[in-house]
Amino acid sequence: MARYCLALDLVDDPQLIAEYEKYHESIWPEIHDSIVNGGITNMEIYRCFNRLFMIMETNASFSFDKKGAMDAANPKVQEWENLMWKYQQALPGAKPGEKWVLMNKIFNL
Repeated sequence: MARYCLALDLVDDPQLIAEYEKYHESIWPEIHDSIVNGGITNMEIYRCFNRLFMIMETNASFSFDKKGAMDAANPKVQEWENLMWKYQQALPGAKPGEKWVLMNKIFNL
């Protein structure tokens, strides 16, 4: 098992943040299937103000390249991603078009 932590900002608008959270109360079944079929065994998203933190646990078959290719070929995932981009904004310093940014672990107890 591997664990990855990623960050992303939401548009700093209380109404949009509430809508975003509502979508995540019950994600589309196709999105759930895409996550699981991509090798992600657990995923949690936390919010602090308009900043999101995602923790993913993955199995041995997971890779970001493989998951990206699967998502690019899945019209329903692309529909979801386009819809979510209404609520999201890139982190300062993110590459153009980059959403979730992989975080570096700097401490472990």
